[in-house]
This record gives sequence, C-alpha cells and structure tokens, in this order.
Amino acid sequence: MSMKTMLRACGAAIAIAFLVAAPVSADGTPKPSSKWIVYFDGATDTDGELVLHFAPATGDPVDITTKIGKGTHENDAAEILVGSLKGQLGGGYKVKVEDGEKVYIKTSGKTPKFVLSVGSSTLTGLNVKIKS
Repeated sequence: MSMKTMLRACGAAIAIAFLVAAPVSADGTPKPSSKWIVYFDGATDTDGELVLHFAPATGDPVDITTKIGKGTHENDAAEILVGSLKGQLGGGYKVKVEDGEKVYIKTSGKTPKFVLSVGSSTLTGLNVKIKS
C-alpha cells in the first residue's frame, strides 16, 4: 500500500469517527435504540469495505462487512448496504433505503434495541454518518 493510499484511508477513518453521532449514556457509551439511520454522501475513490458494528442490547454483537467498489455513488452504496444488512441480520429488523442515500434499520416486534457504529472503513471519498 502506498503512503498516499494509507494516509487517505487514515484520513477517511478519522472523518468517519467524527461523523458518527449517537445518544450517549452518562458514562459516554451509546444508548441502544430501536432505529438507526446510515447516511451516505459522495462517491468512492477506490474499492473498499465498510464494517458496521451491530450490538444488540441482549445477545452477541456482530460485525457486518459490506464491500463497495470504486466509483460507487451514495445512492448505490445505500442499496449495497441494504443487501448486506438483510443478508446478515436475519429476521427481526426492517431495513430500507429512503431518499436514495439514507438506510433505515428498525427493530420489529419484540426484537431488542441495538447500537450501530462504524467498526472500520477503507472507503475514501464516500462519507458515512450514523444517527439514532
């Protein structure tokens, strides 16, 4: 990996860390919610992966990896993420795209609330923001 690529990836990771916004408890940890929204903005400069950390209030956390190719724009990235989430989360969750670039993940029925965060990302040019 070239130094330029490595610096670009590090810069993207730092930007993503600052963009993640979630309600936090008194000790600074995010509070579980029944609805999370992933926002995309821009387009990818290179092939890469987005790893979302999915932590239910009860049960084992799961990392969901989504591969996104070079030149993928925000609306297509949202569709790709929906496919990954539906394939890896299973029942108990409603996952859909709204407004092209927003991915909504909601619990269904008695499914426990969860915390969603960016575990890691090698994407550059495509901004990712998460809110509950």
